[in-house]
Amino acid sequence: QVQLVESGGGLVQPGGSLRLSCTASGFTLDYYVIGWFRQVPGKEREGVSCISATDGNTHYVDLVKGRFTISVDNVKNTVYLLMNSLKPEDTAVYYCAAEKRTDRCAGMGANEYHTWGQGTRVTVSS
Repeated sequence: QVQLVESGGGLVQPGGSLRLSCTASGFTLDYYVIGWFRQVPGKEREGVSCISATDGNTHYVDLVKGRFTISVDNVKNTVYLLMNSLKPEDTAVYYCAAEKRTDRCAGMGANEYHTWGQGTRVTVSS
């Protein structure tokens, strides 16, 4: 069964850090791009960052550049999103998604990913 499972969300104070994990089962990430998205109620799901598990190319939206770091551990079949200097506006449900392709992931929209996790909630509040 092809599956993505996110973990690592929680409540954190502004300025704090969290590391989200996205573990794949039923397939290997080697020839996939993996994206992190987030969504708040009433708004569309927005892309945050993505990585090519093939060559390690990464992309970040401007809102998180310099604060978030995406990485992949091909041995553990897991993608991580390290989030530093968190702000209240980072509060959302975070989803990871995977799509089999080996080119750059920058610019890929949510509708181009066909395997999704169930989401993990991140709340940034004092």
